[in-house]
Amino acid sequence: MTRTLETRAARIERTTKETTVVVEVDLDGSGTADISTGIGMFDHLLTSFAHNSLIDLFVSTDGDLEVDDHHTVEDTMLVLGSAIDEALGDRAGITRYADATIPMDEALATVAIDVGGRAYAVLDLPFRSDRIGALSTQMIEHSLEAFSRNLRATIHVTAAGRNDHHIAEATFKALARALRVAIEIDPRRDGVPSTKGSL
Repeated sequence: MTRTLETRAARIERTTKETTVVVEVDLDGSGTADISTGIGMFDHLLTSFAHNSLIDLFVSTDGDLEVDDHHTVEDTMLVLGSAIDEALGDRAGITRYADATIPMDEALATVAIDVGGRAYAVLDLPFRSDRIGALSTQMIEHSLEAFSRNLRATIHVTAAGRNDHHIAEATFKALARALRVAIEIDPRRDGVPSTKGSL
């Protein structure tokens, strides 16, 4: 799958000694997801991300889980960021900025995003435990940093709550909802959304 003017889609494969990752995205999809990383909670978060962003998402990751979850999670999010970046092309016509706040029971997550080409992540995720299922909670923050870097987006995340599953899921839902708005085509926008004339 490659990007054209008619379809904002991309397919990226990345192979290292630690992982093999294939990601396909269609930014103007319906939120369908086919996710397989070998980490159940991570699959759950990516499925929720696809559903709430309306990005059609295929992810297949074969990683060195016999070591730990680090390479699998990080590399998947690096490739996901790269795929969305490629699908956006020069980013002409997009809304660019957006934010979303999502509650999930006692948890509340807010994400503000700028997909204007500047990679930066500011994250405040108050996890109480080391793991959610087979997913290390420290890898959630690290994965968002990796995603921000290859998407070339600034992402600010704040969350509160008592249940780590709820905090993580609310965060990925808020990220998805904010990204959904930020990458939408603004019918009033002619060219890239920057006074500099390029992103």
